[in-house]
Amino acid sequence: MLPGSGYDLCTMIDGLVLTRDQARSLDRLATEKYLIPSLLLMENAGINATAAILDLIENDCQVEPELSRVVVLCGGGNNGGDGYVIARHLHNWGAIVTVVATTDPADLTGDAQVNHQICTAMGVMILPALNGSQLDDVAGDWADAHVIVDAMLGTGFSGKAVVRPGVSEVIHRVNAMRDPFVVAIDVPSGLDCDTGVPSNATIQADMTITFVGSKRGFDHEEADPFLGRLVVADIGVPPEAIEQVMGA
Repeated sequence: MLPGSGYDLCTMIDGLVLTRDQARSLDRLATEKYLIPSLLLMENAGINATAAILDLIENDCQVEPELSRVVVLCGGGNNGGDGYVIARHLHNWGAIVTVVATTDPADLTGDAQVNHQICTAMGVMILPALNGSQLDDVAGDWADAHVIVDAMLGTGFSGKAVVRPGVSEVIHRVNAMRDPFVVAIDVPSGLDCDTGVPSNATIQADMTITFVGSKRGFDHEEADPFLGRLVVADIGVPPEAIEQVMGA
């Protein structure tokens, strides 16, 4: 629940399970048929994910948001864009936020690029981790964080792929840590959302905030060690679009 809102936007959709293709179809329908800008869908996703993270900070970490320290790991594409939205909303709530860019911001496009630019204009700290040396420079403070947010690889990652060097090292370092709560956005990086099969490097999350509905692979036994607590967050997709995709 977003503090002060009175509405829990992280439990609106119950029992819905999506494949990768269905999730993509929902996004496409929302933008093309229902004229919802993709930037607005990303904003909704980020706001509602922030609500769940704030709840975790207050209840699991038992610390006020303005005293919390959060590291947001941002890749490219929509998953990284979600991370930049989350970073700026946590910043607005007073959290001490550090964004770690695992994809060169110069390579960002579309909505992810827009949200990176907003974070930059707001003065949110953004540090690169594009190679081993940069990762060494930024990872030293992660143990002091209350929460690490994984927004590196989303539903587009297939289990047939291999997590590239650099990102895989980030994942291994996060998994080796004991204290911070790890929150995965949409899907733990490195996990195939359709099969639930982990890759050569897969985030072990304490909480996974997934959008619109659960993902088919989450029901598979192999996915259990990586998901943690599952939260489904709304992004504003009309129920008519859901009915159309699920009935196809």
